[in-house]
Formats: sequence, structure tokens, C-alpha cells
Amino acid sequence: MGVINVTPDSFFDGGLYASTESAICHAARMREEGADLLDIGGESTRPGGDPVGVAEELRRIVPVVQALASMNIPVSVDTSKPEVMSAAIAAGAVMINDVNALQAPGALEVVAAGNVAACLMHMQGEPRSMQTNPQYGDVVVEVKDFLQRRLNAAQAAGIPLMRLVIDPGFGFGKTLEHNLELLRHLDHFIDMGVPVLAGLSRKSMLGKLTGHAVGDRIHASVAAALLAAVKGARILRVHDVKATRDALAVYNAVEQ
Repeated sequence: MGVINVTPDSFFDGGLYASTESAICHAARMREEGADLLDIGGESTRPGGDPVGVAEELRRIVPVVQALASMNIPVSVDTSKPEVMSAAIAAGAVMINDVNALQAPGALEVVAAGNVAACLMHMQGEPRSMQTNPQYGDVVVEVKDFLQRRLNAAQAAGIPLMRLVIDPGFGFGKTLEHNLELLRHLDHFIDMGVPVLAGLSRKSMLGKLTGHAVGDRIHASVAAALLAAVKGARILRVHDVKATRDALAVYNAVEQ
């Protein structure tokens, strides 16, 4: 899953692909590099990020989704707003990637009616304050329990299990040790009956481990993605598609 942030305040690219034209060109390049799915986001969910209104989020993402869908490129939309989900589905999105796990009123119903896939992510708190002293008794158990409750809610709303994905939410209300514990035990999530998505690319946890700024974390990102795959992740959400695909090609050749 290649990441395309159509925002002026992305933690990674700082707005490099904020225009529709640049986002579409970047998407085409990611597809050439081997991305199976592109995740389009119109609101930054970085720690401390400011919220964006529905109208502005729609202005940013709908033209990109429409263009990519017309090119038969599978598109996921990263949003927590039911209104944006509905417009994105109408524009051709095949997946909703929600950091809030479809908890907003009406979100479950929109996805159920839209007949699309959905990724349910765990986040403690909300983006503006989620990194302010996050606390867990047992992070693996608590995240898994939350995701199971959301899977149950989604199925009760009419979304079949075959259309659901879970994401433990690396970096979303977790300390470095919480993130490492989740990665260490990512295989604990593979018995939940749905694919596991791992989004570790360029994140601050990698900066803390390596001492490198966000623009110099490609090697750490590839290593983290490969570890997640070894632990059972089926979808890797990444900024560096080609480097990650190359690493997976070597691993898959060895493991057959």
C-alpha cells in the first residue's frame, strides 16, 4: 500500500503532493514501482496535526480518487469522516482506512452500504494529543481487545469479515516501547480472521531508534516492514514502495 498525502502538512513530504496533478503523478510512479493499492489522505493524522473540515478534505481527495479510479488503480481513502467516506466511495475508492476504526456516528453504515473494504485501526486518544503520555497495562492485549470489539461492531452493522482489515496503529498513542512490543508480538493478531496491516514507514519510532530525521529513514522503514511481514502482516503501508518490494522479493525467494 503506497501512501499519498494530499495535504500541506504531511509529516513526511511536507505538502510535496498537495496538488491534484502532483498526487496523480506520484501515484502513477508508485504503481510502476509495485504498489498494489494506493492510500490517499486529505487530513494529516500526525501527532499534533490540526483537523480539517469536510469541504476542504473533499476538495483535496475527490479529484485524485476519481482520476486514479478511472485508471483502474485500486484506491483506499484515509479518513474518519462519514461524509468523506461516502464521497470517496462514490468517486471509486475500494477501501476506507480509518484511524478511528469506524467509530464516528454513521461510519459503519456508510461502509456497509458502500460494499467496500475497511481497515480498522487502534489509536489511543486523538491525533492532536495522542502522544501525551500514553498508558497501557498490556499494550498487545488491550489493542487486540479493542480491534476485536470493532470487528464485532462492523459485522453487526453488515460488513462481512472478508471485507475487513486490522491495524494495531503503530505510533498512534504509543511510546517507543509500546510500538516495539506490538511489532515483537504482531503474530498475536493473525488469529483474528482478517489481514493485518502494518504502517511503520518513516515514523518517529524509527527516528528514535536510529537518530535519523524523517527524510533519512528509508533503511529503517524497509527493515521494519520486512519484520512486520515476517510476523504475519499481509499489507504494508509504505512511502518507499520500490525499496520495500525489493526487500520482499529477496525474502519471498528464500522462503518460497
